[in-house]
Amino acid sequence: MKLIIGNKNYSSWSLRGWLACRQSGLHFDELTVPLFGEEWEALKRNSDDLAPSHGKVPILWDGDAVVWDSLAIVDYLADKVGRDRFWPKADDARAMARSMVAEMHSSYLALRRSCPMNIRARVELPGLDEDTRADIVRILTLWAEARARFGKGGPFLFGTFGAADVFYAPVVSRFLTYGIGVPGFAQAYMQAVWEHEWMQAWISAAEAENWVIEQYETPVT
Repeated sequence: MKLIIGNKNYSSWSLRGWLACRQSGLHFDELTVPLFGEEWEALKRNSDDLAPSHGKVPILWDGDAVVWDSLAIVDYLADKVGRDRFWPKADDARAMARSMVAEMHSSYLALRRSCPMNIRARVELPGLDEDTRADIVRILTLWAEARARFGKGGPFLFGTFGAADVFYAPVVSRFLTYGIGVPGFAQAYMQAVWEHEWMQAWISAAEAENWVIEQYETPVT
């Protein structure tokens, strides 16, 4: 398999695809492409690897099979290795985990806009708009419910690391970058995600990158 991803410092969707591949336990090669700029535009025009996704990342190639959406990548890999590697076994826990992942996939536009992922940065925000605060409260509420109901088997949302943690890992990064205040249970969860060996490998690679995307260096407030 080959996974094509964007800049590790900035690309939250690439992080999700990459963590999903690591969670699968299957071997994969990775290719990082620099987002935006002239090189990116040339790659979108000329790369057969990127053509099926219309230039979006992440994109997973498995032989002739191609998957170009992070949630679809999770589902594709779960089909290959078994859903229990990604999702809780119990129906009630799995129902919540799938709903949380789907909500993360389609929602929280205010948080994405106001607090773009930037692993290297630490930013003091002058304030957050009402929509962004509402996104944060919603996420923390879901985290609290998942941990209280299903998190007794370990430090992650549903105990052990799974698809829900894959999808909320970039949120952890955002909260740390912008100094978002969270309650103690969320701090413990964020620490568990941040210190996970796969996250540490991604963070180290992000810190070693020399690309700078100016539009993600200045948060919108």
